[in-house]
Amino acid sequence: MGRGKENEGETQKILLSSVVLREDIVNLLDFIERLKNEEDQIVLDTDQIENLKLELTFLSACLQLCYYNSDGSKAEMSCISYEIHDLVQSLFHQSGDDMLVKLKDHVVPCLLENIKTSITSDHHSESSATMTEDQLVELLDALLVNLHYLPKVRAALLWPSMTQYELLQNVFGNLRDFHGLKVNGCIEHKAIEYVLPQIQLMAERVGHFCFALLSYQLKTDEKDEDETVEEDEDETDEEDEDETAEEDEDETDEKDEDQVNSMLVRLLLKIIPVSLEVMQICSTMLEASKSAELGCFIKKLLEASPDIFREHLIHLQQHMVNAIPCSTSASSIHVMIEFLLLFLTDMPQDFIHYEKLFVLLARVGALIREVSILIRNLEENSTDEENMNKISCASRDLLENIELLKEDLKNVFLKVPADSSQLCFPMSDGPLFMTLLLRNLNDLLNSNAYSVALIKEEIGWVKEDLEHIRSFFGNVEQELYKDLWTRVLDVAYEAEHAINSILARDRGLLQLIFLLPDAIEKIKLVKKEVQEKIYKNTSIIFVDSPNKPVINKSSIAGKIIVGFEEETEWIIRKLTSGPAEVDVISIIGMPGLGKTTLAYKVYNEKSVVGHFCHDPSLGPSRDEHPEP
Repeated sequence: MGRGKENEGETQKILLSSVVLREDIVNLLDFIERLKNEEDQIVLDTDQIENLKLELTFLSACLQLCYYNSDGSKAEMSCISYEIHDLVQSLFHQSGDDMLVKLKDHVVPCLLENIKTSITSDHHSESSATMTEDQLVELLDALLVNLHYLPKVRAALLWPSMTQYELLQNVFGNLRDFHGLKVNGCIEHKAIEYVLPQIQLMAERVGHFCFALLSYQLKTDEKDEDETVEEDEDETDEEDEDETAEEDEDETDEKDEDQVNSMLVRLLLKIIPVSLEVMQICSTMLEASKSAELGCFIKKLLEASPDIFREHLIHLQQHMVNAIPCSTSASSIHVMIEFLLLFLTDMPQDFIHYEKLFVLLARVGALIREVSILIRNLEENSTDEENMNKISCASRDLLENIELLKEDLKNVFLKVPADSSQLCFPMSDGPLFMTLLLRNLNDLLNSNAYSVALIKEEIGWVKEDLEHIRSFFGNVEQELYKDLWTRVLDVAYEAEHAINSILARDRGLLQLIFLLPDAIEKIKLVKKEVQEKIYKNTSIIFVDSPNKPVINKSSIAGKIIVGFEEETEWIIRKLTSGPAEVDVISIIGMPGLGKTTLAYKVYNEKSVVGHFCHDPSLGPSRDEHPEP
């Protein structure tokens, strides 16, 4: 019992010292601001004073973190706070110039040294103790200050990763505001009870990240001091040694920047799921709330969500590549991620019904949340067969939900683009285009790229149908079916344009939802028409000569020939006046169409008989007896 009171008293003492320190620094900042405007102050220039204020504000926030993140050193931090308090109080009895000098040369370095000691002694273990509401509010506020000032005092280290850092600021700010709604009574505790421990854990992780950046800077300061000492001791270094040192320093800087970026990405992977949970709560349990403050928060949350969702999916995908082995479930997840990335990257707001936009974003957020959970389960249970079967079922269910979203995008959320009319084939060499297109489609089908996986099934349909259509035409004289061939080229070109646009994310969502399915349907209609007009009629294709005559094994002399007048004239013209390198014409078609009859009709034409030798070079296409 006595031990409990003793601990409680120690905690109150620590919290008191925290408040004292913050008040001291606020007083210092106010005093410096007034001092800066005095005309007789000449010790420090304006930039030095501003930098001093910045460092004091930042260090105050850092010390706040020490109270919540250090385990065994809280009593030590309390002593530090009172030492700083005594030092600050003594400064107010000195002149303004002396105070600025002491701040710059003694107080700030002392604060830095104490923070360095705290960082060294603290292993940044995640706390298992639940904070009080006041403690969590104070920690969230201190972190917000840290995140605001870090880019100003650690610019060189953060600059290459500013996109991710701004995302961190955005996500953290939203979560802090959400917790503030609970504190202000806009949200009932019961509605968000399960997410509060996640918010605390998120705050601790952000605090550890801030400490890590601070420790980088302290190491850099120590290294700079060591280098300065070495330079004073030896000023006769060779020029080539200086260049080598500079190169080594550049490499070290790049490694530090890469490591900070890696830390930032890992942090985002940890805390964005908390934001997804908050969005899930807002779009379900809190959807019917009439609170104006909550309504404004939800709107702000959804407006910022596309960038957050997109970066999270990119990081998730890269994490899967690095940490999760290939499997059917993993491949399905990649397809889901590609679709969601396509939506978020190329979301055409001009074609979205605005009144339904937030509903759509909330639905996409829910899907991303499920994807995140699925990836975590896949990573944690990759060797558990029973759980892997459950994950496989869950991935199939999620794929079905993705397909449902596609249907709703088409029928509910998106407007049909006005310029969805058929494209016209712009080139002159149709056969060459078709050959190259089919080759490209085949390459895409053999590709393992995630963007291709999203539409691999559709690519397969297009390739199969176009190959089927081309088999009817071959190298046939296009004049016979000129209009039909032109339409084939147009729909093939339209499908190619849609596929390339999706892969390049050029209005890809509209292409995926409307234009590619439309192009596939057009190809199927053209294929049906080709079958009706060509497949059910004689098809004529040039082939190279086998260099030996076709032996005539059947005779149909005296057979009455009806029909095929146009085809007969065309074959006779080609045989008697066609190119020299083409000396055989094959006639193909369904059984019973009259291929053999047509062949003998041509064979018995006087112009053909007179053109060729008596040893026939034209015969029926098969050895069977001619069709009746």
